Amino acid sequence: MIEVQAVTLKLNGVRLEPLAPAHAPGLRAAAEDGQIWKLRVTWVPGPEQVDDYIGAALTMPNRLAFAVIDDDSGAVMGTTSYHDIMPEIDRVEIGHTWYAKSRQRSGVNTSCKLMLLAHAFNTLGCEVVGLRTDNLNHASQAAIERLGAHKDGVIRHHAARRDGSVRDTVIYSILRGEWHGIESALRDRLQLHAGA
Repeated sequence: MIEVQAVTLKLNGVRLEPLAPAHAPGLRAAAEDGQIWKLRVTWVPGPEQVDDYIGAALTMPNRLAFAVIDDDSGAVMGTTSYHDIMPEIDRVEIGHTWYAKSRQRSGVNTSCKLMLLAHAFNTLGCEVVGLRTDNLNHASQAAIERLGAHKDGVIRHHAARRDGSVRDTVIYSILRGEWHGIESALRDRLQLHAGA
């Protein structure tokens, strides 16, 4: 049975550390970078909502939230989480992920996913890691599929968007038996990105 505890992870100049109220100014700046809270297909807090966002993340059952930090500058680039942690079946999900606009398509997401997946499978002993996204968030779906995750299906009429509409949710998973090949592909991709 897995036991998820607070941990700090580092890879390729990206640091994941447990989210804390002290990260609020950096998260505000990350949200303001590109005004990403205005996107319809993901939920990012507006600058005035960051304190409440952090409070909710820290009190949500079965969630371990991380700040995504540039290890060189100390700048907060965004946030991500393990959530829907189910120790009885050795399952976690990765989500509640968003990055400052300037950090998107930069290798940060690949580094974060590699750290979280490696920790889940290699350290925690997970049998499966799930991911989910809005059915209209095609960029997120493409990013999850590039990881090598299997599309399990769609839960229709599943969650409210901030504009009051209701989204369908696309569900993905990676099984332990698939992890070795996915890990190798992610490491190769990061090497190519570093050489670009």
